[in-house]
Amino acid sequence: MQQQGNVLFQGARTSQDGYYGGNPNANLEFQQFNYADSKPSTSYGQTSAPATAYPATGYGEWTWASLRAAFTTGGFADEPPLMEELGINFEHIKNKGITVLNPFRAIDKNIMDDTDLAGPILFCLAFGGFLLLSGKVHFGYVYGVAMLGCASMHAILNVMSESGIDVYQTASVLGYCLLPMVLLSSVSTLLRLSGHFVVLLLSALSVLWCTYSASSMFTTVLAMNEQRLLVAYPVGLLYSAFALLAVF
Repeated sequence: MQQQGNVLFQGARTSQDGYYGGNPNANLEFQQFNYADSKPSTSYGQTSAPATAYPATGYGEWTWASLRAAFTTGGFADEPPLMEELGINFEHIKNKGITVLNPFRAIDKNIMDDTDLAGPILFCLAFGGFLLLSGKVHFGYVYGVAMLGCASMHAILNVMSESGIDVYQTASVLGYCLLPMVLLSSVSTLLRLSGHFVVLLLSALSVLWCTYSASSMFTTVLAMNEQRLLVAYPVGLLYSAFALLAVF
């Protein structure tokens, strides 16, 4: 037996026909409908759901469209690339690396305005990786020497300079100037010349190379050309510790 009911729809009333005035049965309409009917009615202005841009999938399912929307920026206008949002700019890393590899090149005073740490972290990982290939697990030593060296140089430079320097700028300069030491560790690993006279000579040249590049950047950024030797001395001690890790 089907359940039925009545729905009362009251017609439109004018301003003279109030709720309590006039005939209560005037302008009344009745409609019968079935409660068991599960399909909703769309006769009173009901609209269908809008179509979606991606096909509907269940929870835990993925499509190529969803992966493309998650890992690319094609679906969003004016959105920067993912690497730029993470602070990794390979063009800046290349330019600063070329500046370190060519220490006699004129250094821009604003070279350290972008104090990214992606390059220094990459060079430290490469340095430790080459040491690992030669059987030296020195990641802890590399991390400890780098942290102690950055803190010491930051304190020394802030005492010596009038303008001061940020700790991130200090770490960025010292990390980028570690590139010759990475080349030393790669040569020592590939040629298996650990402790050889050639490696000792290359390590001395690498220390001088790193020291010259770092001191040039520090003195240029902080306008300390007359104090370059005072800046180069602690920097040379720091890179000498890295050279000891690479040679022995």
